[in-house]
Amino acid sequence: MKLSSLKQGRDGRLVIVSRDLTRATDAFFIVPTLQQALDDWEKVEPRLRDLAEQLEHGSVPSFRFHEHDCASPLPRAYQWADGSAYVNHVELVRKARGAEMPASFWTDPLIYQGGSDSFLGPRDPVFVMDEAHGIDFEAEIAVITDEVPMGATREEAAAAIRLVVLVNDVSLRNLIPNELAKGFGFFQSKPSSTLSPVAVTPDELGDVWDGGKLHLPLCSSLNGQLIGKPNAGVDMTFDFPTLIAHAAATRPLGAGTIIGSGTVSNKDAGGGPGKPIAQGGVGYSCLAEQRTVETILHGGARTPFMRIGDTIRIEMKDKAGHSIFGAIEQEVTAYRRAE
Repeated sequence: MKLSSLKQGRDGRLVIVSRDLTRATDAFFIVPTLQQALDDWEKVEPRLRDLAEQLEHGSVPSFRFHEHDCASPLPRAYQWADGSAYVNHVELVRKARGAEMPASFWTDPLIYQGGSDSFLGPRDPVFVMDEAHGIDFEAEIAVITDEVPMGATREEAAAAIRLVVLVNDVSLRNLIPNELAKGFGFFQSKPSSTLSPVAVTPDELGDVWDGGKLHLPLCSSLNGQLIGKPNAGVDMTFDFPTLIAHAAATRPLGAGTIIGSGTVSNKDAGGGPGKPIAQGGVGYSCLAEQRTVETILHGGARTPFMRIGDTIRIEMKDKAGHSIFGAIEQEVTAYRRAE
């Protein structure tokens, strides 16, 4: 089943989307928003699934689905906790700012609590105050959960996964070192993130979803040029049930909690840093990682961070080449406060 929130009000209007992302039908007569569906999932999920099947068979009224009309599936959420499950990425980015990585990072998940009150729509601009902030995208996978009890086991965490989405976790790289130096985490360096047009139930993913990882390439293109296609199921040190259980270790998680994977990152076949696509590698899911590899190989970064007017596109396709979640496609735009 594929769900989307069209732009309407603060929390969107819930629709069911066809598997090929061409048609949609309103679900408001069952439940008006995705958050309300998650709050009462056991009751409304069978009705939503029945509506999805009727949409596939053409037996309910439908309309053309346009990704430009979408808000993020959850335009605002009670919880957005982003992990760094691909430790290869953590190691490289820390190396770029001259910080050693503790050995515990390979055994103890790293999670920060992000701003969940204003997710951008998948085709909304990324508004920025200053190019000098070091504008970067981060292509990620995330899951949306049902309620998770405090102290949940890994099995309970896995059973709570309701939906899977893509994420652009926008980062302002040049603000990060000073923020982390304070010892109190990210804030100004992490503006609003973006979710994919469509959220997908795990069963819809078939055998590429193993209950904890999604085994497909995640593609990122900057200004129309493919920059990364790492496989999200490879080199993921901590899978989603592990991340969820870690987040719930000392507090319960509410329905609609979003747990991110962190930037998808693959090592090179030889075990070293990943290679750029131009050299036969799978590339990178953020510019910071590419710049770090350039520094290692050439003594300095060659790729600039994003600038005003740049466009980032993030998408995942199935084995037949069809888009699963729709595409995040955003232009970096100078912010001008309305008078």
